[in-house]
Formats: sequence, structure tokens, C-alpha cells
Amino acid sequence: MADTTLAGLRAAIEHAGYYPELVADTIDAAVAGEPAEAFVVHQETTFDSDEVRRHITVLVLTPTRLVLGHADDRPADQLTPAPFVTAATEAVPLSAVRSVVINRVITEPVTYSAQALPQEVTVTIGWGAVSRLDLEPATCGDPDCEADHGYTGTASADDIALRVSEAAEGADAVQRMLAFAAHLSRATAR
Repeated sequence: MADTTLAGLRAAIEHAGYYPELVADTIDAAVAGEPAEAFVVHQETTFDSDEVRRHITVLVLTPTRLVLGHADDRPADQLTPAPFVTAATEAVPLSAVRSVVINRVITEPVTYSAQALPQEVTVTIGWGAVSRLDLEPATCGDPDCEADHGYTGTASADDIALRVSEAAEGADAVQRMLAFAAHLSRATAR
């Protein structure tokens, strides 16, 4: 069983190695002394043109809130001559979480068993802060019709999406993400 205490959270942040004191202090302030029921720490490196940029996302489930923290490398610019880090948090009441979507990628589904881990997991959480609207022209099905049928589309809330893969982050990261998503799904049903 994974350590879900605040000390376990701090250890996971330190293990990620991305400015651990800064990230831990930022998360501690947002958690505000509440106990952690579950958490996930996701450190990622990206390549932006000719720069390597790192960032970290921390999700903490408390008895009353979902706390999200994110810290990101920023390159030097005309106003700031040295590279810097931005760190932000958001605390969402559990009653506001509208959806927890767990997308699993399973290779060789014919041999799937309940003990097998997916090769990739994406967890998307929505609470209404960010919505996406995808529109396309509506049709009536008649290929010769030239009438304007307006638009059709879908609206989706995807305030945050985190993806982990066995190939990039390892099986433990996939397992931790699934465990966190299960805890969050249970918590939103309270």
C-alpha cells in the first residue's frame, strides 16, 4: 500500500527532483494542513524548439478538496534576463468535480486479465473551469444538399488531463495514476 500521508507526498516530490523545496512549499500552502487521502506526482520533460523544459504536476486528494499544483520552467526573456519557474495551485471543492475520465490503452486485449496493467493511462478531471467546444458543419445526409444546416458539435470539460505510460514513466507510475483516479472517483460520490 502506498504512503498517502503528507510525509509520503513530500518524499514523492523530493524523488521527482524538480525544485523539491519550492514545489513542496507551494503544495503545503494549498493543502493547508488537511490530511492527504491520495496523491500523484507527475514530473515531465518536454522539448520546446531548442530548449529542454521540465514541469511537474501534483494532485492531492484531501477529505474536502482536490488540490492541484503545477510548476513550470520558463526561459529568459526581455523582461527577465534569467530563466525562472512559475508555480501555481488551485483548490477545487470535491462537490464541484463534475467528471473523472480514465482512459486506458491496452495492447493485446485478447490476452487481457484483471491483473494486467494498461500500457498507458490518461486521467481527465473536469470541474467547469475550462470547457472545450468542438464544432463542425451539420449535414442532413444528402450528399447533393447545399442547404445550410447550421453547426453541430460537442462540449467537454477537461480542466486537467494527465497521461502516464509504462514505456516512459514505468509500471509503478501507471499503477499510482490508476489508484489516484479510483480514490478520486470514490470521493466524488460522497
